[in-house]
Amino acid sequence: MTLAPRFTLSGLNLAILLTLSHAANDAFTNVLPVFLPIFQERFSLGEAVLASFVAVISLSSNVLQAFMGALADRWGKRRSAALGLIIGSTLMSFIAVVPTVWMLFILLAVGGLGSAIFHPAASSMARNVSAKTGLSMGFFISGGSLGSALMPIVALAIIRNYGTQYVPYLALIGIVIGSLLFVLSPEQTVARGANRPKIFDRDLFFGPVGLLSVVGIMRAITFIGFTNAIPLWLVNIKGFAPDAQIIGWTLATYSISSSIGVMGAGALEHILGRRLLIAGSMLLALPALLVLFLIPPGSVLYFLLVALIGILTNASVPLLVVSAQDLAPHAVATASGMLMGFTWGIAGVLYIGFGALQETIGLTSAMIVSYLFLLPAAFLALWVLRKQTASS
Repeated sequence: MTLAPRFTLSGLNLAILLTLSHAANDAFTNVLPVFLPIFQERFSLGEAVLASFVAVISLSSNVLQAFMGALADRWGKRRSAALGLIIGSTLMSFIAVVPTVWMLFILLAVGGLGSAIFHPAASSMARNVSAKTGLSMGFFISGGSLGSALMPIVALAIIRNYGTQYVPYLALIGIVIGSLLFVLSPEQTVARGANRPKIFDRDLFFGPVGLLSVVGIMRAITFIGFTNAIPLWLVNIKGFAPDAQIIGWTLATYSISSSIGVMGAGALEHILGRRLLIAGSMLLALPALLVLFLIPPGSVLYFLLVALIGILTNASVPLLVVSAQDLAPHAVATASGMLMGFTWGIAGVLYIGFGALQETIGLTSAMIVSYLFLLPAAFLALWVLRKQTASS
């Protein structure tokens, strides 16, 4: 008996579904910064312990992506992306009501695995939606920024108006979108035999893709240093309440502008070139980050500057991912996992050191140190991409 063909999406419709799924995934995976001031007050924690929360979610949701990418190439990208979204959104929605610090550690460690499964599979699917890989990847990545922008506002609004016990109901969003992704996405080719990518590909990690990963790690240190420290800076340095609206709106402004940055970079790639966009955006982001300390929080200029920072610190992301994919056509999902997850995860683990640094030299000084990593990141990216262009 022949089964009827399954209805699937393609082109723009598939791109929209993948972007929505990325928005849902990152909304839950990146919700932790919203709760850091609340956890600090609820459990009487110092900055170093709060930084360890960041490290745990980064390790589980990001570092493992480089290896989950190889599994997605073997098992099937459609199934991996859908399953990862459902697992991550379900488990991460419960961090608002977790009763103890140790249970929070466990929930972050297990819940983050959903994102590790989702990202490499979904990003490699997004690459094939359009011939303009930079633009399609920018469109996909913008979904993650959008989800990260909306969740702080939604979560804090629910907490203020109804209580933390209602936050877990948000998991239904991820479950529904994950189910649609499984049902409506086309079948993906599963690598078999000699074509199956290695779980650990030494040539990828120690070649040009590995060097681009180092660039991504240094850029991600700045991203994590901003998004996780700015709520603490607003509360501990500027005197705002732990559930103040300005925290949610700051993170939302940063994330929304991030989506503008990744979309703009994808659109401008064929005009300005990858090297200029990658290095230039990171170099311009540094002075903007430093000037923000001088601007009164909550002012129009403050939010405009936060928006500019979001654009500049994230514009390079889709171009770094596509560059890595181009360098590893035999293992696209693995390369995607290295640039989209492994880099963020290593940066998150390193953030433990920045938590200790915050307690040693002060929150503001430690934030500045994390921003300075943009300088070596920009110059290393220029060197790698120029060398690769010369050899091709």
